[in-house]
Amino acid sequence: MFDFSHLGRFLIMIGMVTAGIGLLLILAGKIPWIGRLPGDFIYRGKNISLYFLLMTSLIVSAILSLILWFINRR
Repeated sequence: MFDFSHLGRFLIMIGMVTAGIGLLLILAGKIPWIGRLPGDFIYRGKNISLYFLLMTSLIVSAILSLILWFINRR
């Protein structure tokens, strides 16, 4: 028989990541520091705005890495 435990873990992980992204999108306007950390570069020209959120993406990556490490720990 096929063991469905790995598929179940995968689906739970995908659901948690999706819920986290949804929560982040809901709260993005209410968290004042997102996009304004030291290391986030914003260029506003005459006809263009460029956002390079380096520090924000590093922090989000570290948090997601810790969550996924905790989930995959045996």
